[in-house]
Amino acid sequence: MSRIVGIDLGTTNSLVAAVDGGIPFVIADVEGQRLTPSVVHFPSASAMPVIGRAANRVRVVSPAETIYSVKRFIGRRGADIAAEEMLMTYPVKGQGNGPVTIELHGRAFTPEEISAEVLKKLKADAEAALGEPVTRAVITVPAYFNDAQRSATKRAGELAGLTVERILNEPTAAALAYGLDRLSERAKVAVYDLGGGTFDLSILELHEGVFQVLATNGNTRLGGDDLDKRVVEFLIAKIKEVGGPDLTESDKTETANAGRMVMLSRIREAAEAAKIYLSTEEAAEITLPFLTPAFSFSHRLTRSELETLTRDIVERTRAHCLRALADAKMESSQLDQVILVGGQTRMPLLRRLVTEWFGCVEFEEVRGGLRLGTEYHRAKGPALNTSQNPDEAVALGAAIQAAILSGDFKNLLLLDVTPLSLGLETFGGLMNVIIPRNSTIPTKAGEAFTTAVDQQKDMLIHVLQGERERARDNWSLGKFTIEFERAARGVPRVGVQFEIDANGILHVLARDIKTGKQTVVQMKSAVDVADAEVQRMVEESVEHAFEDLASRRWIEASLRAREASVATRKALEDWAKELESDYRAKIEAAVVAVESALATEDSTKQIGDLNRLKAATVELDEVTKPLAEFIMDKAMETMLRQRGAIS
Repeated sequence: MSRIVGIDLGTTNSLVAAVDGGIPFVIADVEGQRLTPSVVHFPSASAMPVIGRAANRVRVVSPAETIYSVKRFIGRRGADIAAEEMLMTYPVKGQGNGPVTIELHGRAFTPEEISAEVLKKLKADAEAALGEPVTRAVITVPAYFNDAQRSATKRAGELAGLTVERILNEPTAAALAYGLDRLSERAKVAVYDLGGGTFDLSILELHEGVFQVLATNGNTRLGGDDLDKRVVEFLIAKIKEVGGPDLTESDKTETANAGRMVMLSRIREAAEAAKIYLSTEEAAEITLPFLTPAFSFSHRLTRSELETLTRDIVERTRAHCLRALADAKMESSQLDQVILVGGQTRMPLLRRLVTEWFGCVEFEEVRGGLRLGTEYHRAKGPALNTSQNPDEAVALGAAIQAAILSGDFKNLLLLDVTPLSLGLETFGGLMNVIIPRNSTIPTKAGEAFTTAVDQQKDMLIHVLQGERERARDNWSLGKFTIEFERAARGVPRVGVQFEIDANGILHVLARDIKTGKQTVVQMKSAVDVADAEVQRMVEESVEHAFEDLASRRWIEASLRAREASVATRKALEDWAKELESDYRAKIEAAVVAVESALATEDSTKQIGDLNRLKAATVELDEVTKPLAEFIMDKAMETMLRQRGAIS
């Protein structure tokens, strides 16, 4: 089986990682760089695109042909794009429900196609470093990405020649990278993830290698790019203030506008570099020589100025943190850790604010191990964990998930859910759901069943997966038989239990409750179902919802009606001589009415006149009440006679 790599497809930078000998590592390119800028430059319609660091270098001189931060547009409609997002240095277009496109050299590119170029470079870098073909990958996305954005990310991977084994939430990947899978006790962790273009706050519960996301909240349009933009606006105002060009409005001529774009690109590059520098230093010198032939610009930007400019943007993340905690029904004091992910979390202001919001204490290491999930931290507040490189954590976690899928790590589980319901075929051809769709695994559930036929000696256990009411419309996972003593219908009791283990494998147990004899059968994976098949099944269940519900109602009503009809005819046969002829005729007419209603069943759809059947069954119940009382009296009389109570 070929190796699976982990990829963090980021807004600003992207990374590819793998696991070697149980150790995850980020793969460097031929230049020894582990971070690949998510930038693609298209020199001409026929030339091969330039990707990564080389593209970033020409971004200043060819801004209109150089695409960056395209992750902000992936999977989104034209109507979703804010006006300020359209003001990139490259042409972004989108209207209504149509896709976002980027028009270059007479061709419209989608964000997926641009992202695919970045993924192709990462794929090539991994192949060069590992010395083998790389065709499979785990790709991460923000936890707050919707289905369209996830599907578009997967499509980008496929366009790059990769089989995308899983789309993994970035917070879960980060938790793996931070080693939180090694916790021996149950712990709750908040993952604060602020990257170049997206933000999310996720609350995870971790216990013995099992990860469960309790809540997540975020904004796919909020990230480090917004801080860069604020600094750019500040510098543009300063440039104008000291007599430089006014860059706030587009120039009328194409040539002049191209020059303006070059200047904006230089300013953006300088703003981003200064912001990064100020994460460790108190001041940064911004120098832009010959911004125009007659004008050069310089400014000393302090950390205090940067914090004043951008504080409101950072504080916008707080509301998402509070909503995630509320959704998880938790207080921040109940957290054991807050871990920081994303390059923007290096910002000192951000770390101070997060510490304040969550009431964090300093992260501790005790004898080489992490002091986590203890009463110490619960008493003092969660630990602010900054022990990992925030740029690389997600990629490393994706590589660990890839290793889990490859079977290299046996003791870890990223908590999954059942994509489709699991159940049994019951009498009448219906599906009885045991484990509903979207149940968190591992999980276990069961139910007791009985026989529908007299003297039945065994029961067929037919395991199904799907969302339809009828067994025949769902997928068969397997069948087996359990034997028991013959008895009247309804007497034998068989307990059936479904258990999905940590690997997504379904184990079905059937036990004769009377004798304890049981059979256990391992079915195929209940989780490893192609996304397209899951979507098709769910769509069909919605499309046929009313038809399926009508089928279930008819089958349940017809089973009851047939049972009542058969029981009544047997009673008439047994007690005919002791019933008045008029009453016998009345009962016979009621039985015929039920049988006639049953005959309305359509041989194709197998749905009859439900209202007529229900009315006939209710009438039969009413008519046979005296008969039931008569039979009960006779039974009591016989019992008392046997006991010698009457002569």
